[in-house]
Amino acid sequence: YYRFVVLLFNCMLTFGSYFCFDIPSVLQDHFQGNLTCNGSPPNGTHHNGSTDCVEGLGMTPEQYNLLYAVYSWTNALSVILAGFLIDKLGNRFGLFLFSFLTVLGSSIFALGSHFKGTPYLLPLMLTGRLLFGSGNGSLIIVQNRISGFWFKGKELAMAFGLTLSFSRLGSVLNFLLTQRFKDHFGIQWTLWGGTILCVLGFCSAVTVSVLDKVGMKQLGLDGTIQEESKKVRVQDIQRLPLRYWLLVLTITFFYNGVFPFVANASKFIQDKYPGYDQQTASYIAGAVYGSSLVLSAIVGILIDFVGMRGIMAVLCAVFTLPVFALLAFTFVPPLVSTLWLGVTYCFAAASMWPSITLMVPQATLGTALGLAGSVQMIGVGTSNLIVGRILGTKSSEAKIPLWRWQHMMIFMLANIIACIVTSVILNVVDKKQVITSRRYPSSTA
Repeated sequence: YYRFVVLLFNCMLTFGSYFCFDIPSVLQDHFQGNLTCNGSPPNGTHHNGSTDCVEGLGMTPEQYNLLYAVYSWTNALSVILAGFLIDKLGNRFGLFLFSFLTVLGSSIFALGSHFKGTPYLLPLMLTGRLLFGSGNGSLIIVQNRISGFWFKGKELAMAFGLTLSFSRLGSVLNFLLTQRFKDHFGIQWTLWGGTILCVLGFCSAVTVSVLDKVGMKQLGLDGTIQEESKKVRVQDIQRLPLRYWLLVLTITFFYNGVFPFVANASKFIQDKYPGYDQQTASYIAGAVYGSSLVLSAIVGILIDFVGMRGIMAVLCAVFTLPVFALLAFTFVPPLVSTLWLGVTYCFAAASMWPSITLMVPQATLGTALGLAGSVQMIGVGTSNLIVGRILGTKSSEAKIPLWRWQHMMIFMLANIIACIVTSVILNVVDKKQVITSRRYPSSTA
């Protein structure tokens, strides 16, 4: 049962960073709000509940989406190098370095909020997101690599599901608590609160590092893993199979539809559906992660038992299509769509990511996960930029026109259709049934 103790602290690695990541989504109105309200009461409302004046940091929609784009691009560049370094230098090196970067990045991001109304605000906050992205994305690779080592051949999808559940617990608590915290303590202390939670992740990293080292020695594998790591070369990328790259594209297109939507969901709900204030809209947007929190471990156990990961990937994409169709063309209550998206996202994460560990050797797993994360983040970062363009560049003092939101949802639909295409091709190419069968292969091609 030692591996379950490792899993417990491994789950806590990214709890704080996931909380911190989507704070801008909950406080989108305040990030894009006016620097001053010119005599109007801040956060005042008309009789119909619409916002009259929201005092905030004065960002445009394009600048706001740039916060997410910079995170994704930095992540994309750093995780390739991070994956290779983790394979060469080990999990403990990655745990210390990358958890420290999340603390440093979130600190600079919070510091930037103190320069409201100055030219320094955006550069500081972008720098903070840059460092935070380079740390958090790489930390996820270490987390998955540890889960892959301790649970390969056993409850692999369950382990991935539990780590995702703990991470999404941070996301859900962010959507539930951040607005209230901001109302009591202000936006600056709210951002610093996210930094404190990242410090909790650093403490967990220290604990996991010790447990991993002790466990390796008890199993007599410490020296073996180090010897295999010395053999890792950059050229090993060329030996990754075609089904790996198809899986990476499948992951990328699916996440292109999820993350940019969640980043803008709170404002979208307020702009399109009457009667929703910011706090209620944040709750509904957070339902995407709430579903994942509740279902991830259960879905992981189910996939461990049933298998059929490739078919699951196709079904996840197919059943996600109606979500964005409802959001784009109907006025069905948004909670239906966010809960629905949360369920398909949960199945997608539990079936796609663990499949990578079945395709590559343990010694090069970090590199493979890093490449997958890099391609995914390039896609998500580009999608965030495109969404920012679609929604416009002017201040969000007024509602964003519904036709712009509709165009954004159509863009999300296009990504999900691309995901269906790549996942179908993946199932055709996967002749050895590495990701389709329930069996965990003892060796990988």
